[in-house]
Amino acid sequence: MPRIFKVITLSLLVVAVFASRLFAFDIPPRADGYVTDRAGLLSPSARVELEAKLRTFDQQTSTQIAVAIFPSLEGGSLEDISMRIAETWKPGQKDRDNGVLLLVFRDDRKIRIEVGYGLEGVLTDVVSGQIIRQEIAPCFRRGNYASGVEAGVDAIMLAVRGEFKAKKSSGDGRQLAALVFIILLIVLPPLLRKGSGGDDRRGRRRGGFFYTGTGYRSGGSRGGFGGFSGGSFGGGGASGGW
Repeated sequence: MPRIFKVITLSLLVVAVFASRLFAFDIPPRADGYVTDRAGLLSPSARVELEAKLRTFDQQTSTQIAVAIFPSLEGGSLEDISMRIAETWKPGQKDRDNGVLLLVFRDDRKIRIEVGYGLEGVLTDVVSGQIIRQEIAPCFRRGNYASGVEAGVDAIMLAVRGEFKAKKSSGDGRQLAALVFIILLIVLPPLLRKGSGGDDRRGRRRGGFFYTGTGYRSGGSRGGFGGFSGGSFGGGGASGGW
């Protein structure tokens, strides 16, 4: 019996390892072009137009934007898979790290913008999040995937040029109201205490909202698809859904 149990245990282990490799997300070694649509989300004409737009933008600015669309994350982590794709394909110039990766995972309804080191100052985590929430997600929720991808790409191009303007939303109003409330909590109690002859000592509170990257770094000079030139990424960007 012990021998049988050992055989069964070993067999289950082999099956588990095989299954994990079978269902793990397989990173394509090369991009299909500026646009890689493995989920068939875009029509042929929309893909051709977007490919031409991204190629022209690369030629004019040297900034390389890659769009990658897949059916599913296959149970993997969005941030981990996006970094692995960025490290494998390496959009952006090697000496400028000016690449951007816009990822969409259809079945998981997830979106990620991965930003190269050289663009983190203009395409910040906050701006990337605004592009996902305000430009891409609304179109996706209406089923207009091609329009959403194009709107996201256009917004990324504007951000790279320093021209992107975020839309004001109800969320902005809530954040402003929260800020005013915090200020009142800080300012009013000392004034009330001072007016009543109490202790006039002031306290300080700090707060805010922020995004953070995952701290990965990509190295090496090997490029992927012919248009990409070996850019490096550090986890900057944002994630969202629809």
